[in-house]
Amino acid sequence: MFEQVFKNIDDILHKDAGCGSELDYVEQTSWVLFLKYLDDLEKDKETAALLSGKTYEKIIEPQFQWTTWAAPKLENGKIDHNAMTGDDLVDFVNGELFPYLKKFKTDATSADTIEYKIGEIFSELKNRIQSGYNLREVANLIDELRFRTHAEKHEMSHLYEGKIKNMGNAGRNGGEYYTPRPLIKTIVKVVAPKIGETIYDGAVGSAGFLVEAFDYLNNKGLSTSKIETLQKKTFFGKEKKSLAYIIGIMNMILHGVEAPNIIHTNTLAENLSDIQEKDRYNVILANPPFGGKERAEVQQNFPIKTGETASLFLQHFIKILKAGGKAGVVIKNTFLSNTDNASIALRKELLSNCNLHTVLDLPGGTFTGAGVKTVVLFFEKGKKTQKTWFYQLNLDRNLGKTNPLNEKDLAEFVELQKLAQSGAEGKAESENSWIVNLKDIDQTTFDLSVKNPNTPEEAPLREPKEILKNMAELDKQSADILNSISEML
Repeated sequence: MFEQVFKNIDDILHKDAGCGSELDYVEQTSWVLFLKYLDDLEKDKETAALLSGKTYEKIIEPQFQWTTWAAPKLENGKIDHNAMTGDDLVDFVNGELFPYLKKFKTDATSADTIEYKIGEIFSELKNRIQSGYNLREVANLIDELRFRTHAEKHEMSHLYEGKIKNMGNAGRNGGEYYTPRPLIKTIVKVVAPKIGETIYDGAVGSAGFLVEAFDYLNNKGLSTSKIETLQKKTFFGKEKKSLAYIIGIMNMILHGVEAPNIIHTNTLAENLSDIQEKDRYNVILANPPFGGKERAEVQQNFPIKTGETASLFLQHFIKILKAGGKAGVVIKNTFLSNTDNASIALRKELLSNCNLHTVLDLPGGTFTGAGVKTVVLFFEKGKKTQKTWFYQLNLDRNLGKTNPLNEKDLAEFVELQKLAQSGAEGKAESENSWIVNLKDIDQTTFDLSVKNPNTPEEAPLREPKEILKNMAELDKQSADILNSISEML
């Protein structure tokens, strides 16, 4: 049901003058969806309060509640078709609803409340749906959705992920919005965060890493205090771009984190020397944007000056990770071998201050629409690297939109990585994996682009004389066949 509703909404928005792309569809669906989700959440809280003999005061005032403006009902439960529509509805949404919701940010008691998040979302967003009749149709469709049971919430979050994926595939910086979920799940498995640890993504995008880490930790039977720790004290993120920030918050809320600790800010505007122990995290999971260029004033915040966005993020991650902390970071594979001074200095920094225990080398096509090859760096802060286990993901097919990466593709990597980490290094070596001792690499360039020594040798090339002889034999065979056919005619 949810899937069809989303398709119908896209069809309506496609006709609206204010929405021109998949990005707009997701953004506009998000705010309407959020207000319906909030209404269902308030109903659940009201029911829970009644059952325990308490009263629940709703966050949203009556005239701004979903059932007043979006889906007023008749006594028989059907939508009242005399509800606001056309210009009246657009005027109400733009002139009254959005300004009211925006005020929540300044009125909230603290930043880790859902009230604050409501204010943040509606401070960043604008209603782009220009036709009040289209907006009425969208509201009617979203009113059909329910977020009351765990199964409904799970289906909704899964479909929302699908919309984010489509948005990523829409062409405008696809990789910025969507990291393949099988890859994220694998990174989370390898890093293996625990409840009580703080988990951070400084380039949070659509919050895929935080969502998967939440699902990984959110097991049944958790105590009330552990659930509260997961909800309020575990997940942290920063995001520079408005749309990605909104999508990230929405994605986390739909997955069950009520008040995500995601801040709308440029992570790289923070001076590294200002980071104190209280600012650090136990776990970092991230896929920082690659290929971007940062201005000179941003570069001044970093000891290793470079315009490459991903290299600045890596410096930030190393600095903001606690001693003993663990990280899984996606980066362009050229990081392993670039010969410019900044890349060499950054590799030296990483290898000196962290144990880079694992490198996963991914094939081209892993990121739809992004024509770059990537690696995942797994490291722990606090001791220098002695040796690194490399795994090269070699698949018997080309990856692409219709044939994406899946978890099965990465199963051998996960299995062998466990062996490598447990000390069974001999068993962790294979056709696709090998170990590099850091004392064996060039100590001036710290080049890590090591060729797989276990690749089966290819058959040697034939001598030119042998090739000509084979060609002559094939020509003779062809002539014989043609003669036979001529005789038959």
